Amino acid sequence: MRIGLVCPYSLTVPGGVQGQVLGLARTLRRGGHEVRVLGPCDGPPPDAGVTPLGVSMPTASNGSVAPIAPDISAQLRTIRALRDEEFDVVHVHEPFCPGPTQTAVLFKSAPIVATYHAAGNLLYKYFKPLIVRAARNIDVSCAVSTDARDTAAAYIDADFRVLWNGVELDAFRDATPVPTTGPTIVFVGRHEPRKGLEVLLDAMRLLPPEVRLWVAGDGPDTARLQAAHAGDQRISWLGRVSDEEKARRIRGADVFCTPSLGGESFGIVLLEGMASGTPVVASDLPGYRAVAGDGRYAALFPPGDVDALAATLQAVLGDVDGRAKALVEAGAERADQYSMDRLAEAYLGCYRDAVARHAAARR
Repeated sequence: MRIGLVCPYSLTVPGGVQGQVLGLARTLRRGGHEVRVLGPCDGPPPDAGVTPLGVSMPTASNGSVAPIAPDISAQLRTIRALRDEEFDVVHVHEPFCPGPTQTAVLFKSAPIVATYHAAGNLLYKYFKPLIVRAARNIDVSCAVSTDARDTAAAYIDADFRVLWNGVELDAFRDATPVPTTGPTIVFVGRHEPRKGLEVLLDAMRLLPPEVRLWVAGDGPDTARLQAAHAGDQRISWLGRVSDEEKARRIRGADVFCTPSLGGESFGIVLLEGMASGTPVVASDLPGYRAVAGDGRYAALFPPGDVDALAATLQAVLGDVDGRAKALVEAGAERADQYSMDRLAEAYLGCYRDAVARHAAARR
């Protein structure tokens, strides 16, 4: 099958949606399918199977900054690429994000599968008339969580399939761990209020002096947080890291902490920690809870609660009552359930259904 995957966000900027699109493409190619990824790029494309559609424009969205490409030139490149490639099916992620995915839906060139990622997205509210009309072009609608489904279903009449995000297990299980010099926590994410890094940094003040923290990523809060914690030599600021180093850091750490405050529709980062064999400590958000269960697969704490986070980290680092060992064993089982291979098989079923529906509609 010849498949086009369209991403609204810059493929050269780390992000959950971008990671899912590129990982799905790699997995589908291994299964013998021809796959092309279309999306903005702010530098060299991340692999040879990417068609760059132009540079992105950082835009405030859902408590974060989204690197989207809503300019006319990017839309013209999208239309041209869709026409030239003659895909059997086009899979758009975040179909109504301004830019290439929205254009792919409006200028339908092949059967369309759409995946909704965001929870609580205000775009639906402000662009409802356009979205309702354009949604008729979608043959199969999917969502990465019940929260994402409910957000879209409030405005769009569709029979949604909930297909949880997937993790490329081998990329984390085969990574060589970075050596540590003591009990080590790792954080990976954008440095902005929504990701909760400040909560973790404040919790570090309550942890024993031998505990170390690796902070990967960057963002608008980086300089301020570095200045506020400049005297703490236990904190290593790594900056933006490659996917390979991210996997090595998570594998090497004793705890992977994801202290987000909200706006998370699915806990793919939790699965990356579980696949790495590293205990996960996460804020108790609906999107994370779907992966963490009732604390069986990840240790949960109330979002924003510095004292609770410190206590949870201390319990896991100290393996109190075998907590860390239990999390590693249960997490490995959980990661298997969300493998990218399983997700690719589920999407192939969606693609076949979309092709059949499109053909029936044309008849």
